[in-house]
Amino acid sequence: MPKGYAIFDQAKWSDFQKIDFDLKNPADDDVEVSITHCGICGSDLHTVRGDWGTFCVPAVIPGHEIVGTVTSVGKSVQDIKVGDRVGIGAQVGSCMNCSDCSHDNENYCANYMVDTYNSRWPDGSIAQGGYSTAIRAHQRFVFPIPDGIKSEHAAPMLCAGLTVYSPLYRSRVGPGSRVGVIGVGGLGHFGIMFAQALGAEVFAFSHTASKKEDAHRMGAKEFILMDKSDDWLKHMQQAPLDVIINTASSSSVEVAKIVSCLKVGGHIYCLGLPKEGFRLPVMQLCGRGAFIGSSHIGSKKEALDMLRLAAEKKIEPWIEVLPMKECSKAIERVAKGDGAFRATSRAAFNKPAFQPHFGSVWVPSLFFWGATGGMFVTIAMSGVPLFKTDVLLKTPVASFFEGTYCMTDMADKTPDCDKPF
Repeated sequence: MPKGYAIFDQAKWSDFQKIDFDLKNPADDDVEVSITHCGICGSDLHTVRGDWGTFCVPAVIPGHEIVGTVTSVGKSVQDIKVGDRVGIGAQVGSCMNCSDCSHDNENYCANYMVDTYNSRWPDGSIAQGGYSTAIRAHQRFVFPIPDGIKSEHAAPMLCAGLTVYSPLYRSRVGPGSRVGVIGVGGLGHFGIMFAQALGAEVFAFSHTASKKEDAHRMGAKEFILMDKSDDWLKHMQQAPLDVIINTASSSSVEVAKIVSCLKVGGHIYCLGLPKEGFRLPVMQLCGRGAFIGSSHIGSKKEALDMLRLAAEKKIEPWIEVLPMKECSKAIERVAKGDGAFRATSRAAFNKPAFQPHFGSVWVPSLFFWGATGGMFVTIAMSGVPLFKTDVLLKTPVASFFEGTYCMTDMADKTPDCDKPF
C-alpha cells in the first residue's frame, strides 16, 4: 500500500503525519508511478494552510511536481511503458470528451478537472499528491522525461516551469521577440531561462537591486530596477515589449504602469496569485491596445515541448539539498520566505563505499516561488521501495546539507537507515 506525508488539520499546516492510502481504481488509460522526486511549491503551502479554502478531502498529501518510474500501465496507454522515467504535474485527470480536451486544452477542461491533490475522481476516490511513494494518473497527464534532464531538474518544471512556459508557447515567443519577466524568483527564473532559450531578448524586472547579477546569469539581456523614480518606466516605453510575464505573488507591482511598457497589441500574463486584487483602469489597456490574462499550468503538448527545449538547451534550475526529515521545517521556511534567491553550488551527498542496491537518489532542489520571497522546494525520494527521503531547499545554510544514503543488503534488502514511513 502506498505511503505518504499528510496534513489533517489546516491549523497545524506543518504537522505532517505518515499515513497509508489507496490509489484510485486502475483504468485502461492509467499509468502508475513509483515516485522518486517531488517539488514543494507555494501552491502546497496555500492549500495546507487554508489560504484557498478548507480541504475537499479528510487529509491532504500535497505535491504536484512529481518524477518517478512507471510500474504499470493500462491496456490503452500509448508511448509510455513500464520502466520509463516520467513526470506528473498539477493535474491528473479531465473529462477527455469536451472541446477543450479535444484541442490540447485539457488543462482548461469545461466539465471537470482532477487536481493532483485535495481533489476527487468522478468515482469519489481521493487524489493524493507526490509527498508519497506512488501515484496513478491518466496517461494524458504523464510526461516522459528526456534523458538529457536530471530528475531533480525536471521536477520543478512540471508546475512552476510549465506555468511560465505555456504563455510563452501560446504567444509564439521566438527570435526577435522582446519579453519582460517581472520577478527573479521561482517562476521568474524559469521565465528568463525559457524565453532566452526560445531566442527572445529578455528583460528582467525586480524591486531588488541585488538580483541583477543573477538575472544576467540566467540569460536576461537587461535588468530593470523598478525603483520609485519611474526612470525605468520611461526607458521601457521607448523600447516596448511584446510579452510581459508577471510572476509577482503580491499586488505591489503596479500593473497599470507595466502595461505602458507593451507594444501595441502586446500581452501581459499575471501568473502570481496574490490574495488581494489589483486595480487596472481599462483606459490603460486602450492606450496600448493591450491584452491582460493569466494561465493555468499547461497542456501535455506544451509540457512535452518544454521538456524537449530544456533537454536541448540544457536548462537547469538552481538547486540545494536538505534532508527529508526536515520536511515540516522546509514548508515553514517556504511560509517565511526565509533565505535569499541566489546561485549556489548544488550540495550532494558523499558517496558511500559501495553502491546501494536500489540506487539511492540524493538529488533535487529548492526554489523561491514568485517574486516576493516564498520558497520552492524539491523532495528526492531515495530507493525503491522508499526507505529514506531527502528534501531539497534553496538555502545558503550549510548545516542543512547532511543527507545520508539508505544502504541495503542485496540478500535481505534490510535498510540500515530509519524508515520514513
